[in-house]
Order: sequence, then structure tokens, then C-alpha cells
Amino acid sequence: MMRRPSPLLRSLPLRWAPFALMLLIGFVGSAAAGEQPNVLLILADDLGYGDVGCYNPESRVATPNLDRLASQGMRFTDAHSPCTVCTPTRYGLLTGQMPFRVPNGGRVFSGAGGPSLIAAGELTLAGMLREAGYSTACVGKWHIGLTFYDQEGAPIHKGGLEGVQRIDYSRAIDGGPIDCGFDQFFGTACCPTTDWLYAYIDGDRIPVPPVAPLDRSGLPKHPYAIDNRRGMTAPDFNMETVDLKFLEKSQAFLRDHAKNAPDKPFFLFHSAQAVHLPSFPADQYKGKSGVGPHGDFILELDEIVGELLQTLEETGLAENTLVLFSSDNGPEVPTVYHMRHDHDHDGARPWRGVKRDNWEGGHRVPLLARWPGRIEPGTTTDELASLTDVMATVAEMINYDLPNDAAQDSFSLLPTLLSKPSAEPIRPYLLVQGFRGRGSLALRRGEWSYLDHPGSGGNNYANHPQLKEYRLPEPAADAPYSLYNLRTDPGQTDNVADVESEVLSKMQALMKETLDSGRSAPTRRR
Repeated sequence: MMRRPSPLLRSLPLRWAPFALMLLIGFVGSAAAGEQPNVLLILADDLGYGDVGCYNPESRVATPNLDRLASQGMRFTDAHSPCTVCTPTRYGLLTGQMPFRVPNGGRVFSGAGGPSLIAAGELTLAGMLREAGYSTACVGKWHIGLTFYDQEGAPIHKGGLEGVQRIDYSRAIDGGPIDCGFDQFFGTACCPTTDWLYAYIDGDRIPVPPVAPLDRSGLPKHPYAIDNRRGMTAPDFNMETVDLKFLEKSQAFLRDHAKNAPDKPFFLFHSAQAVHLPSFPADQYKGKSGVGPHGDFILELDEIVGELLQTLEETGLAENTLVLFSSDNGPEVPTVYHMRHDHDHDGARPWRGVKRDNWEGGHRVPLLARWPGRIEPGTTTDELASLTDVMATVAEMINYDLPNDAAQDSFSLLPTLLSKPSAEPIRPYLLVQGFRGRGSLALRRGEWSYLDHPGSGGNNYANHPQLKEYRLPEPAADAPYSLYNLRTDPGQTDNVADVESEVLSKMQALMKETLDSGRSAPTRRR
């Protein structure tokens, strides 16, 4: 499946084929270990475009490790998450398909919510790499849906406290990373410090189950210390050290791999808790940023990235590893509000909108890539990119032929990474979905941004106490759709749908086409 027969093999006399095939298999097997690059994918949570120094010269939070990663590789300036919230984005990242195309593709799971958005048998980034001979591991926040079972063996697909209280922890969990292409998993079902289930999953079970309701009395209290639902917590679950636990597990995987399987490529997906609210940095980071608790949390994330990169160096894995760093959507509402007011820091800068919004600030995210010897250091690209593109990019990198029924919204960015520009953009257009899934779609094409819904597609700026001051006077605020020219109006303040009727018609036709066809990527050969 991974490679087509070579022209040499096809041209040989039939009687020589078995010997040639044995020779080819031996060559491919030996070459794959040495040539196939490792992949380290780091995904931050709710980290805005303006939260990273190399994207925002006015950032008040130092991010030296992320800035260094950018200087060692490539920085994308027009990269986007598939959705403006976490669950759908994670689905799009791991499957290369827009989440609105599958049942429940606009949902955000909580507690024992599920089942997984990834259907049984669906090809994933991890599954593809495992099929290609990679060791695969996921560490951190899963949040794509799981199936827990009660004592009678009935599936639980219910968010909230009631669903968690029904879980039989002696039973295996279905639909998680282990069933989606990962050999190993350590992490949490949903948002680690926000959700109703505060416990670690190891593989397909929770070895230390929750035993008591969360006691919030000893937790930090500040404007960024919100969002702790009063769920059930395990005795080994420390709200302030979750990301350090994830770091420890990812480092252990890297060290073990370097020691025991140095000739086998690996894929590690490190899915961080930071910087999702509540902002609970570990003790060693408190007060270190000088920009409040959330600044400390961003600093912790930056140092965790630095630790992972250092571990690659120490283990001798760095030279043959593609490192990708990004975020699942824009910054959260209370975070942006308080950081703007308290510290003159704007995590959405320079874009309009925040998490949940289909304006650029809700989904334009940092995307950094480093691949020593292949990606030219210190490069910047304005190539339009989506996190759904990771799958097709990695597929081309390892010479894997994607089937036509997989990665339907994934384009390979490998030519961009290797500085091989083409006359035309790799992506003719890009889809994004807001908080309401299929009911809040947006489309980017060149300089144009088309929102196929009224308003932001997410937050209610008229009624939200922290967003009212950012509401802009718009003559057509109740218009059923909006069209912006990002070249002349990057702040998306002027809806030109009425005056750019030809552009509007083309964008609407393109939206209909991609909905009708079920894909945005070109049809593949198989």
C-alpha cells in the first residue's frame, strides 16, 4: 500500500521476479529505517496567533523556545485550524477531513461523551504512519470522543457528572488513541483541568480512577482561574502539574525509543493542556513571566517545547525529525479580555475575533516547522495552510499513497517546506467551521474571506459582558453572510458582500461545490 512496484521490477523477466522482489524488500526495509523521518507534532490549546513572540512583536510574554524553533525552520503566517474549537479541530488534524462532514462533527465532548468522531476503520495520521512502520504514541489531551461502559456493559455517551459516575473502570475504553492508530497513549479523555473526569488514561484504561468530587478550595484564585467543573478527581491528579506529567511521558517515550528502537521511525503527538483555562502554571513558573498567571502559563508551554526539543538533541533524534508546532484555535474570551486589560497583551493580534469566532482571530494559528537539512532555517511563508494538511504532507514525505476515501480536505505542503514554490498556490481555497459546525462555515480564497452565516459564527458580542466593548458598528450586522477583503481590510470591519457581487457569487458557488462533492482536495488515483 505504501509504495508502488518500481519500474525496474516491472521490467524484469518473470522468472527473475521472486529474486528481485526479495532484493527490493530488503533494500526498502533497510532504507526506510534510515531515511524515513521521525515526526514530533506538538499541539497547544487555545494559544493565539499573538501569543507567540515571532508572530507578535508587541507580545508581552517571552517565548524564546518557540522563537528559536521558528528561526531554525519555517514560520507559516496564513495557517488555520479546521475549527474554532478543540474537538473538531483535533478530528481534522488526525484525519485530514473537515469535521462537519461526519456525524457530530461540530460537537465539543465533555465527561464520558462520545463516541469517537473517528469511525472504526477510518485512516488516521497515526494509522498511516504505523502502517508505514512507525512507532506511534499520543500523550496529552485526546478530546475526540471515547466510549466508556457501565457495570452492565452498556456504552456511556453522556457528558456531565452523571455519565462519569456510571463508568466501570475495570472495562477497557473504546474509540480512543489505541483504536485510532497509536501504539501508546497517556493522557485525558477531554480538557484535562476543565472537565468532569479528572483522571489519567493509560492505554485503554484508567488505572487510578476518580474517587471524590473536585475540591476547589486549594486551587489558585485569579481572573484566569475559571472553568473547573466540579467533577470527579483521581488521587494522583494534580491540577497544577498536568503539563509536566505530559512532558515526562513524552520524554520517556523519546528516550525509550532512542535506546530500544533507534532504527525505527517514530510519530509522537504531544497534545498539551496549556494554555486552556484555567491558567494553572506549575510552581516553578508562577510569577516568572511578569505578565500574570496566564503569561506564566504561556511561558510554561514555551519551556515544555524547549524541553522536548532538547530531549531530541540529547537522544540523537533531532537531525532526522520533522517538528511541527501549532494550536487548535484562537485564544479564549476571558483570557483575551483580562490580558488586554491587565497586561496590554493581545493574544489575537492583529486579527479580529477569538475562540469560537469565524473571523481570522478565531482560527488563524501559529504553525512552525523544523526539519534539519530539509527545511531552510529562518524561512517564512504566506502559503495558505490548514491543520488538515498535515496528513497529506506527511503522506508525501514518506511516499504513502493516500486512498481517495481518506484525507478529503488535505493538501500536501511538502513543496513549501522544501522551498519548491509553484506558480499557483497549493491550496485553491480553505474551509473553516465555527462553533456551530455545518451551520457556521467560512471559506478563504486568496485575499477573500467569506462567512456563510450571520455575525461571527461563534460568540455573541451583543450580550457577552467581556465582548461588548469589542463589538463594532456594522450597518448590516444581521446580514445572512459577509465578505471581507483581507488585503485591504485585515481587521474584517467592512462587509463588502453588497458591492462585490461577482466575488460573492463565486465564493458561494465554491462553498456549494465543496459541500456537494464531500471534499476540497483533488480526487486521488486510488
